[in-house]
Amino acid sequence: MEHYDLRREEIVKACEELYDQYNFKDITIKLISEHTSFSRPSIYNYFETKEEIFLALFQREYEKWKEELDEIREKNDDLTKDQFAKLLAHTLEDKERLLKLLSMNMYDLEENSRMERLKEFKEAYGNSIHALKLCLNKFFKEMTEEDTIEFIYLFFPFMFGIYPYAVVTEKQKKAMEEVGIHYRYYSIYELAYMEIKKLLK
Repeated sequence: MEHYDLRREEIVKACEELYDQYNFKDITIKLISEHTSFSRPSIYNYFETKEEIFLALFQREYEKWKEELDEIREKNDDLTKDQFAKLLAHTLEDKERLLKLLSMNMYDLEENSRMERLKEFKEAYGNSIHALKLCLNKFFKEMTEEDTIEFIYLFFPFMFGIYPYAVVTEKQKKAMEEVGIHYRYYSIYELAYMEIKKLLK
């Protein structure tokens, strides 16, 4: 089982490194196999589709984020709304890969993955929601259960749009300028901080 996990992790790591250089559509199982120590047919012993590999990467990104949320909760006795907004925004600042994955077409990713893989991903996603809920419960005792649910149901969909608004190519900027749209560009941190502050009011 340990050998299986190590091989699986090698595939996900190769996908991660490629995704930092290429777009989803340009990455193939063949390309991923070229960045591992084994052949393309061997990958199918671990993942049936490219989407399953990306889903595993996605799962790992959520698991890392959950760890940071847990750390905020465990290392702080109390936080003001502004302090919490800054800390939570900082957890997303270094999660560009997670935010980039969120901006993809989730329907295709999930539809082309087996139920077993989808359940593993959903568990990691659910754990991150729970970790954020525990933070809100600890630091903002005045928030009702309904307030907490509203925060989560507004914040998680908001995360889907952070990457395309914060990470803009020179080509996109030029197109905006040429059609006369004067757009103010914000960082991942700035967008997240503004939204969290607004949701906590």
